[in-house]
Amino acid sequence: MRHAAERGRPWFILSLLAGLALVAAWPAGAAESCAKPVYLTFDTGSQSQAQLIHDILQKHGVKASFFLANEKTVNGDYSLDPAWAPYWRTLVAEGHAFGAHTFDHVSYRGADGDAHVRMRPQFGANAGKTLSWSGAQVCAELNRVKVRFKTLTGADLDPIWRAPGGKTSATLNAMAQSCGYRHVGWAEAGFLGDELPSEKWPNALLLQRALTHIRPGDIVMAHLGIWSRRETFAPTLDPLIAGLKQQGFCFRTLREHPQPGGRS
Repeated sequence: MRHAAERGRPWFILSLLAGLALVAAWPAGAAESCAKPVYLTFDTGSQSQAQLIHDILQKHGVKASFFLANEKTVNGDYSLDPAWAPYWRTLVAEGHAFGAHTFDHVSYRGADGDAHVRMRPQFGANAGKTLSWSGAQVCAELNRVKVRFKTLTGADLDPIWRAPGGKTSATLNAMAQSCGYRHVGWAEAGFLGDELPSEKWPNALLLQRALTHIRPGDIVMAHLGIWSRRETFAPTLDPLIAGLKQQGFCFRTLREHPQPGGRS
């Protein structure tokens, strides 16, 4: 892996090399022109809404981008266990895009000197512990998703990742870029709010907000299931997609985004 051989190089050089590699790896462009593109993205979660979200996307003929972590599901297993292989294989066959969300859903907790970052896994052997990671350890965590996804589906992960909660830094982003992953956040209007308490943010309000404020080029973010929300948000995707189409929006994966950075 490149990060091991180039560990001594300055971060700006690593970032430049990784950026050039990403440009070379990214597809040349969309199959057809789109004046008002929007980019639906989904992070793993409880997976309680995974099938419904797939069905809604299929109904509307919409492709999306998924960021995968090995999270505990409502089935009592984890989202990258073999039991989920048929689900991910179906999405691969239908042409969706896939990025890493860190294997153990590891959140960024701040810098730890010039060459390390503080990271806290939510799952796995180190769940709940704050760890000091080098760039090589960050890359190893992202590559765990890549390897598992290849095992489950036979497909390659796209060269993108999203930090849990969207929390990251220039140092962490450079570490990930050194091994080929570009961070993808989301637009402010693209936060669909499925994490918010439904008592204050019912689906009708979230739908109205999204249809009013989403703009062309926005990256939109939701989850495949949220443990804490009482009113399930996923059914709102049906009228959301229909409403955006009525406004002239077209849906694309991040493979077709000119520079999928979004909010960092």
